[in-house]
Amino acid sequence: MENNKTAALQYKGHPLRRKDNLIYFGSMADKYIIMLQILDTKKIKDMDVATKVSVQLQLTDPDLKSRDRVVKKSEKDSLYAAMDVASVWLDRALASR
Repeated sequence: MENNKTAALQYKGHPLRRKDNLIYFGSMADKYIIMLQILDTKKIKDMDVATKVSVQLQLTDPDLKSRDRVVKKSEKDSLYAAMDVASVWLDRALASR
């Protein structure tokens, strides 16, 4: 557990960070990271629920242009489906070093 004020959120052993409609899944210290972008939402009761999510497996190499970092991409119709594919892609990519 980190020693800072807020413990890092994790999913299946990888860190999660959110900024607005972007969710980063994985560690920048690794070779790959997943970027999830919430493209569309709908209101269910008083909550915004993602209905269109872009999933990208990216290299973390800072020397590459952002478009050259993208290894794989897909779109899913829920955050659950997006996290499911993100988890598989990230685990496979990190295992194949």
